[in-house]
Amino acid sequence: MGLKVELKPGERIIVGESVITNDDQRTRLIIEGDAPILREKDILTAETADTPCKKIYLAVQLMYLSRNPKQHHELYFSLVKDVMLAAPSTLPYLDRMNNQILTGSFYKALKEAQQLLRYEEELLSHGQSGSHLRQERTRNG
Repeated sequence: MGLKVELKPGERIIVGESVITNDDQRTRLIIEGDAPILREKDILTAETADTPCKKIYLAVQLMYLSRNPKQHHELYFSLVKDVMLAAPSTLPYLDRMNNQILTGSFYKALKEAQQLLRYEEELLSHGQSGSHLRQERTRNG
């Protein structure tokens, strides 16, 4: 049995390299096969990737959806290095993500990236915006 996906009216989903937009009724799809699948709620765009960790998520998303994930490695590892230097407390999240990427488990890496986004939100919600990241770098380096 394949993956069951229910789409709300107007909701979009990416299957492989195709974007599918639901019509005006709820729809249930059963997707069989081995293609990358992302629901609209999990999709980031260049415009919505407005924080350092969101940019990392976007790079992982691009790897997950790409036929040639390695073409995104340089960007990804550059972003990871910058975040790790600015906020060393992100290291456990980054390590787990890196391990998934290096073993080719891009969907699992995307799930780890979601954990990183939650951690970043937690940091920002405690009034520790970008200045916190700079303070952490100053304390640790």
